[in-house]
Amino acid sequence: MKRFIQDEHRGQGTSLPESLDDYVSDTNPLRVVDVFVDELDLVNLGFEGAIPAETGRPADHPAILLKIYINGYLNRIPSSRRLEREAQRNVELMWLTGRLMPDFKTIANFRKNNSKAIQGVCRQFVVLCQQLGLFRENLVAIDGSQFKAVNNRDRNFTSAKLKRRMEEIESSINRYLAELDAADRQEPTASEPSAGRLEEKIAKLKTQMKELQGEEMQLRLNNAPEMMRVRKRTVEHPFATLKQWMGATHFLTRKLAGVSAEMSLNVLACNLERVMKIIGANGLMKALSA
Repeated sequence: MKRFIQDEHRGQGTSLPESLDDYVSDTNPLRVVDVFVDELDLVNLGFEGAIPAETGRPADHPAILLKIYINGYLNRIPSSRRLEREAQRNVELMWLTGRLMPDFKTIANFRKNNSKAIQGVCRQFVVLCQQLGLFRENLVAIDGSQFKAVNNRDRNFTSAKLKRRMEEIESSINRYLAELDAADRQEPTASEPSAGRLEEKIAKLKTQMKELQGEEMQLRLNNAPEMMRVRKRTVEHPFATLKQWMGATHFLTRKLAGVSAEMSLNVLACNLERVMKIIGANGLMKALSA
């Protein structure tokens, strides 16, 4: 294999850096993650295990597990099993965790049991971005992006399901109206309580019908048609970026709490990377320390 760059023999002795710190550059994103998590008040955020038990086997500190997850989502590695392997072979992650290597079950349980606390961490970073003046607050836009999740068949809706549900509501309204007419023909004192309950049911069903039809949303849009164009250029980019970040896959966890934790970690990782591109890793670390 002449005329090519020659590799070294695997049995040849080498002189590696003496410490893990030499493997992590001064602008490495992991240094930002390390400073960010160390500055958080994990007790007030509600992380389980932030206050150690007086008895039993010592547990992994939640800061270590949070660092593992933020690093994982920064590098598109959300799986607890893959994160377990990374902690055992990735030199940069060994630096971040101090060579601690939790098993996948410990990593997975941390995300499952600390959904609200993880959402709080995401909010903390948003507050920091506000303090740094990185975005304005004069307009709030809500996106209609759809993210794949593991959902109960009875809890999701398709066009056919919506149509059937609207037909059921309309049938119920007609039935209650017929009962209301019958109540009106009865003695007034006896019919008043039942008529009141029927009117409440009809009002609730009509509200559900409006929500399904999106009439109120359409009315607001008709009154301000330019807002749709504003919404598109405000939110389409970040949510499209998040979808690309997550890959063509669904959330790994089940139920709202788990999905909320995953989404918060994705948003946090995305925000961290964007802020580092704007003010640099060193600039963000100075802001975090301040």
